[in-house]
Amino acid sequence: MKNLVILVSGSGTNLQRIIDTIDKGEIPNTKISLVVADRECYGLERAKNHNISNVLIPRGKNFSSELSKVIPENTDLIVLAGFLSILKPEFCENWDKKIINIHPALLPKFGGKGMWGHHVHNAVIEAKEKESGATVHFVTSGIDEGEIILQKSFSITENDIPESVAEKVHLIEYEIFPEAINKVLNNN
Repeated sequence: MKNLVILVSGSGTNLQRIIDTIDKGEIPNTKISLVVADRECYGLERAKNHNISNVLIPRGKNFSSELSKVIPENTDLIVLAGFLSILKPEFCENWDKKIINIHPALLPKFGGKGMWGHHVHNAVIEAKEKESGATVHFVTSGIDEGEIILQKSFSITENDIPESVAEKVHLIEYEIFPEAINKVLNNN
């Protein structure tokens, strides 16, 4: 059985999607052993609703060291699912190729510090991009700089606004996130 640790900061819709795909067997031989939040959020409630161990570690300068203390040794993959805190470089190096993140744009464009949520979608629209999408990538000490695992795009129309781009990105995230987790865990 493969063990996932999921890190969240918000409502946990991607967490729910991962729970559902594990329950359906789409990510085989896998369980979520722990959900960690860096702030009070509905993602913790989702974990509780599914009897998944969960912990709140308030964000701050000691977050990465506190996180290291709670992650089970037998963790196969750490998944950042709408997680907004920056992990320390040492933490990323200790878990090299065992931490993945989903980003709401087509990296390497629109990544880096400050590029999250609506900030990304606003930047995409302002740049008059012809397409956007989502990217699952390995986490390294460089923000959004890790190797791309999976990426999918969609066309942006002249009628799109940041909110409509966000809706389209979410649909792609729900599709590719479980696929990328399965790929990393099972070398598919």
